[in-house]
Amino acid sequence: MTTMKNPNSSSSKLALLSHIKYEHLVAGISGGVTSTLILHPLDLIKIRFAVNDGRTATVPRYDGLSSAFVTIVKKEGFKGLYRGVTPNVWGSGSAWGFYFLFYNAIKTWIQGGECAYTARSRPAHAGSGRGGEEHIADNKRYKGMVDGLSKIYRTEGIRGLYRGFVPGMFGVSHGALQFMTYEEMKNRYNQYRNLPIDFKLTSVEYLTFAAISKLIAAVGTYPYQVVRARLQDQRGAYTGAWQCVRDTWRYERLAGFYKGLTPYLLHVTPNICLVMLIWEKFTNND
Repeated sequence: MTTMKNPNSSSSKLALLSHIKYEHLVAGISGGVTSTLILHPLDLIKIRFAVNDGRTATVPRYDGLSSAFVTIVKKEGFKGLYRGVTPNVWGSGSAWGFYFLFYNAIKTWIQGGECAYTARSRPAHAGSGRGGEEHIADNKRYKGMVDGLSKIYRTEGIRGLYRGFVPGMFGVSHGALQFMTYEEMKNRYNQYRNLPIDFKLTSVEYLTFAAISKLIAAVGTYPYQVVRARLQDQRGAYTGAWQCVRDTWRYERLAGFYKGLTPYLLHVTPNICLVMLIWEKFTNND
């Protein structure tokens, strides 16, 4: 049995701070940056599939995953696969770093010391693919993260920087479901072997549990990503999240909410495996 701390005591609050270990921050940043640099092309393709509602002529269309790769490289070169990689690296690295920093501190505190927008998605698909760039105004073509942020702010204001924020909030459930599943599988596996729940596993075991937990969370929460991507796409005509949900269901039914799922799974599964393995191994001596 683990010891539960009383969150109302001042000593417990100080104890929480004492559990903050910055190696978790470094491990999270390292994992996030590494996985993003390797797998960014799949994230880009996922976004392009997601924003294709079949009714907007200027949105790039691909026949499949291989078609998307070939078409992007042919029209934009190899660098086309890495559009939007800078904000993606910043976002992924910082998010994973701070996530693991506070996740480990809170988990250790609870266990009593026994053992975490728009500028990222828009540059990734703006002005590229079949029938894409030639139909986009100059103020919606982004040369990079800073250029994208400044143009969005000038043309749409602060509100434009937060398009897709509401469905994006549902992303919290994705991380909660994923890490709950991951921790439960590790704990139950060690209990089955009559070992302490924080007993270190092999690389294969970490990779297996990370992949399974990510697949469960991804399939269960993917629709919100489609809605968010469509709201953030400057070529879309949705006034809000509810209209996007309604029109997607009306014209595409359930399949519309899962467009881009294949490249997404191909991207996030090895992504989370790399991140979790780097984190677990980096903090192996905790």
